[in-house]
Amino acid sequence: MSNLEVGIVGLPNVGKSTLFNAITKACAEAANYPFCTIEPNVGIVTVKDPRLDVLTKMYNSKKTTPATVRFVDIAGLVAGASKGEGLGNKFLEHIRQVDAIAHVVRCFEDGNITHVSGNIDPIRDVNIIDTELCLADLEVIERRISKTEKLLKSGSKEAKIEIELLKKIRDALNDGIPVRNLDLSKDDQNLMRDWNLLTNKKILYVANVAEDEVTTKNPHVQKLEELASKQNALVVQISAKVESEIAELDPEEAREFLSELGLEESGLDRLIHAAFDLLGLMTFLTAGEDECRAWTIQKGTPAQKAAGKIHSDIERGFIRAEIVNYDDLVKAGSMLAAREKGQIRLEGKDYIMQDGDVTYFRFNV
Repeated sequence: MSNLEVGIVGLPNVGKSTLFNAITKACAEAANYPFCTIEPNVGIVTVKDPRLDVLTKMYNSKKTTPATVRFVDIAGLVAGASKGEGLGNKFLEHIRQVDAIAHVVRCFEDGNITHVSGNIDPIRDVNIIDTELCLADLEVIERRISKTEKLLKSGSKEAKIEIELLKKIRDALNDGIPVRNLDLSKDDQNLMRDWNLLTNKKILYVANVAEDEVTTKNPHVQKLEELASKQNALVVQISAKVESEIAELDPEEAREFLSELGLEESGLDRLIHAAFDLLGLMTFLTAGEDECRAWTIQKGTPAQKAAGKIHSDIERGFIRAEIVNYDDLVKAGSMLAAREKGQIRLEGKDYIMQDGDVTYFRFNV
């Protein structure tokens, strides 16, 4: 996986573009009318990692490169989007390209901001989006069934297995059940990997609340959390308005502002951490005089494959990984001191990388 890419979706006027502007400082237009986001705006934000700052000072590095997340702001969907209503299929295709979906749900009351359906109801709003994504996937599945049935006539065993899975998914989608909520085997997931189904993408709900509700849970948020718990999904509570204010402050002022609100970190940071958890991601670190850097990988990634994140030549020529635990390195004070204490390990290609491993890969050119 390269940069994590998260698509921000939701109905019009739920605060998507306001949130996007705040977390990327990217000036996507936000207005009190539907479809103000005509093209998908993309913003790249850095993942805060205090460990990098510590290592940069330790090594007196010339450069510090944190992990990043790409946020894609996709125009507000409406009922009928799968049939071309609103801005239609064009934007459903944008969603197919992302790793995870952040579904912004309006959980605040404000008579000055029109809701496309007339009133605030997070469950209805979630169901509208889910229905459109299910209908879009249903078209994909129906086309694939027609194609696979032709292969069945030739006696293909692979086609028989595929058609059974396709029909199982078709039945679920017809019942309004997203693919991610089905109990599918690893073989099933591998088989459907290239189908790129919208409802198979991991999802987290962003409950957009009023500025004075960031540390409390109103009834709308509670309803959304109840729904999410049934889907094994995550909910991150954010005030897009608060995030907009934070975006205008320097780091020290932002910390003071968050402290006054009773928050330990910004909504953006909580959203990024939730996305990492959702997708089973972690970071390992490399450190030196030239650069300290965080690299994003899947949990469970072996050392040789992790080396490929840096360069394919390192993966091909992999010999060993020199690894020290970040906390051990900091306590030791330097790589030399850690080496003298026997805290640096030589690991082979099958070693499973751990979050915060400070790593140097040995390889043949």
